[in-house]
Amino acid sequence: MDNTHDTDLRIEHSPTTLRELAVERLRNAIISARFNGGDRLVERTLCDQLGVSRSVVREAIRVLEAEGLVETMPRSGPVVATLDWPRARQIYDIRRLLEADAAAACARKADAKVHARLQAALAVLEVAVSEGVASRARDTTTAFYEVIFTAAENDIAWEIVKRLNGRISRLRALTLASTNRRISGPAHMARICAAICRSDPAGAAQAVRDHLDDAAEIAHTLLIEAP
Repeated sequence: MDNTHDTDLRIEHSPTTLRELAVERLRNAIISARFNGGDRLVERTLCDQLGVSRSVVREAIRVLEAEGLVETMPRSGPVVATLDWPRARQIYDIRRLLEADAAAACARKADAKVHARLQAALAVLEVAVSEGVASRARDTTTAFYEVIFTAAENDIAWEIVKRLNGRISRLRALTLASTNRRISGPAHMARICAAICRSDPAGAAQAVRDHLDDAAEIAHTLLIEAP
């Protein structure tokens, strides 16, 4: 685990609870691959890095374990969960089912306000990507899909997606960093948005499947070739 540059992990203020802030900082460190799969999460070290108590660190680790970002090993204690292809494949399969259905339902139900919110999210995403602000790009991508699921009235499906969001974000970070993409992620999302805005359920569902097929192919290559 990289112990350098700890100042960007340290919590100086607490507008929300310390546990929430600790979870956010550790989640982002895992998603951005600052902490890699298999790295031990040593409580004392994390207390020093974050500037919080051991009880806060333990609570944060429990939250991240529930999200599938951390695993507790018998002899090693908590470690960053390994991102491998068998798990990634299952996540993409689940996303295809839930997101394609939500996009189709959104295309049937969405009004002009929903269209505007999707287009606004895309505009923010394009700026974040062009400026290289990965965390803002991830957050905006999540917001884009939340609009789709909410407009589709697929609340339970969105709860499932949110539960997977940490692992989804790890995969997004992996695939977005790849230069071997026929179509960029934002371009795929623009196609999804365009289909929804023209009230084309079949087109919206297919745009989602095309997006995820492309991302899954890249993830498969990267994860299978990983040392």
